[in-house]
Parts: sequence; C-alpha cells; structure tokens
Amino acid sequence: MQRVRISSQQAPVHKLGDSQMTLSPKFRLAVIQSNLLNPSLELELSLRGEPLIPGLPDDIALNCLLRLPVQSHAACRAVCKRWHLLLGNKERFFTRRKELGFQDPWLFVFAFHKCTGKIQWQVLDLNHFSWHTIPAMPCKDKVCPHGFRCVSIPHEGALFVCGGMVSDVDCPLDLVLKYEMQKNRWTVMSQMITARSFFATGVIDGMIYAAGGNSSDLFELDLAEVLDPVKGIWSPIASMGTNMASYDAAVLNGKLLVTEGWLWPFFVSPRGQVYDPRTNNWENMAAGLREGWTGSSVVVYGHLFVVSEHERMKLKVYDMESDNWETVEGPALPEQICKPFSVNACDCKIYVVGRNLHVAVGHIWRLNQKGNCEKNWSFGVRWHVVDAPEAFADLTPSSSQVLFA
Repeated sequence: MQRVRISSQQAPVHKLGDSQMTLSPKFRLAVIQSNLLNPSLELELSLRGEPLIPGLPDDIALNCLLRLPVQSHAACRAVCKRWHLLLGNKERFFTRRKELGFQDPWLFVFAFHKCTGKIQWQVLDLNHFSWHTIPAMPCKDKVCPHGFRCVSIPHEGALFVCGGMVSDVDCPLDLVLKYEMQKNRWTVMSQMITARSFFATGVIDGMIYAAGGNSSDLFELDLAEVLDPVKGIWSPIASMGTNMASYDAAVLNGKLLVTEGWLWPFFVSPRGQVYDPRTNNWENMAAGLREGWTGSSVVVYGHLFVVSEHERMKLKVYDMESDNWETVEGPALPEQICKPFSVNACDCKIYVVGRNLHVAVGHIWRLNQKGNCEKNWSFGVRWHVVDAPEAFADLTPSSSQVLFA
C-alpha cells in the first residue's frame, strides 16, 4: 500500500475562486466592467505584439498556461497583464479550459464539523493533491448534514444539493442548489415537488431522480420525481410501491437502484427497489443484491462495487448473473480511513473519504474473464492514501462528488 503524505504545511487550503465577500451592486458592476476582465483588452495586447510567452505562438502558450495548478495562479498573475487576464478570473480560466477540451478530475467533499455541525465543502485537486475551498452554500437554516443528497453531472462541472432537513425541528426541505465549476458559484433552482430528507438520488441520461425518504411528518415516502436540469422543472414519476428511506443508491445499466440498508438489530432483511425510466416502473430488487449491499456503492467498469462497512472493510463486487457478491482481490480499506466515509469513482479509480477527510484512492483493474460472457470479470484493487491537512481534523464527510474542469 502506497501512502501520499500531505501535511498541513505542505498542502495549504486555497480558495478556488474569487473572494467570498459580499459586494455592493455598484461595486460589483464596476468590477465586471474593469479592463482586466475585458476580452477586448486581451485582443489589443495581442495586436500590439505582446505574447503570452515570448518566443511561443499564443495557441501553444495558452495550452501551457491552462495546465497551471490553481494554487500557483496568485503568483503567476503578477507576470504580465495578459497572464492577469487569464488567471485572475476563474470563470474565464475554466471556460477556456473547457473550450480546449481539458478535463481534469476534482473531488468535492461535503463535510461538517463533528462538534458544531457546521457544513462546508472542501475540494481536492486529484492531479496535484492540493485542497481548495469554494463559496459557502446559500443555506440559512441550521440543517442536518446527513439529510441532504448530492449528485453531479461530472463532465458538465455541475453539482446539485437537494432536500435536507432543518435539524432543530426535524423538518424536511424542498431546497435545490446548483454549483457550477466554471463560474464557481451557487444558484438556487426550482424547489422539489415533495420536501424530503434521507432519500435516494441518481443521474440517468442527464436527468436527476429523487425517490423515497422522510416526509414532513417523519413518515417514510414512496413518492418519486425527476428534474430536468436544463429546463429547471421537476416532474412526478411512478411511486415506489413501498414507503422507504434510502441508505444508499446507484445507477447501473440505466436503472436507479435504491436500498434501505441493514438496520440494527438485523431482524428484518432490507428492502430494495429498482426503477427503469424507460418504462417508468419500479420492481423489487433481487434478493442477493439487497442482502449483500452492506456499504457505500460506486459503479466501475459497468459493475456495482461496495466498500463494505462490515467484512473487515473489504471491497466487493456484485455478479448479476449469479445474484451474488464477490470479494475483490487485494487489501482491505486502509486503516487510516475511518467510518463514516463517503465514496465516489472516476474511470477506474474509487475515492473513499473517511473521517478527518483522509482519502483512499483505490485503483481497480480487471484480472481475468470468467466463462464466455464479456461482462463476467474478476477484479483486483490496490490502495494509496492521501492524508489531509491537520486543519481538517474535526471534519466528517457526508458526501463526495467528482467534477471535471
């Protein structure tokens, strides 16, 4: 097991975007009209023969500058006016990256202070392993961090926070917030049809689904709905057929899988439902799938993996044909990653964020094909750990999402 040590001195936490201070409308307008943010100034400087990098054509120089890590932007802005134009405004920087097809993964961690319950987002650059902050969510009430559900559309750089619960009165929320990586800002979207907490979410073909959860009277729901993020409209879909809150959910083969998880004292097997948006129909989850779902899930190589909270914290994968779970070859989750943890994946890597925001990166590879079916593979995993700064010692993760920028 390889460990990447990032101490608080080696990895300061940087602001990802502009200052979070509230500006008056008059001053904000002046900033927008500033010549440093005016694209025509960049053209003028270019026509004057002031290159981005002396000796290089501008297209090659721009390709180089767009690869600069965010933590170096403050120093690089002082080089010249054109560098200040490019690096002094994060919306401009990330927009140019998208235009040229740059796609680097960032891990967004929704965390809370274990004593005060105060929520915050911390962001890990997965190429340079540096931490950054983003503006706080526009959420006024004192909320329960676990009640929210977070989903993302990674390659659009969009993150959504839905529902939640006001902790003082146990009142579910119909709140929907959207964070855009390019603009580094939050916007409030159309409210959910039904206020809910502890529910299931998933993204299928760019549509965001929400199902089940707890209602305003603390009873479990069977209602479900879908958000078109482009139009900003929620629409009802078929009810689940059973009232249940969600422990975990995943999207596999174009279907939304919802499980309530094992509940102490384990007298009753957990329930599970599967939704197919093509038929707008729910059906019961296969027995082996729901009974073996004992942790947080991700989908890699088109297979459902679970980082088990039992079974010595091993990683396991679901075999659809046999309706069984199989242990993934390799070590268990590193001991530095303590529960509660959140899980997400990108390509062939799994990211497990534990208490204090230490991150275990699991590299998944296919070992060999079983039988004649292309979908039947056995898998292996190897882990390395990215230690978080000491400043995160009191933080606990609630959710994590991968976005590209």
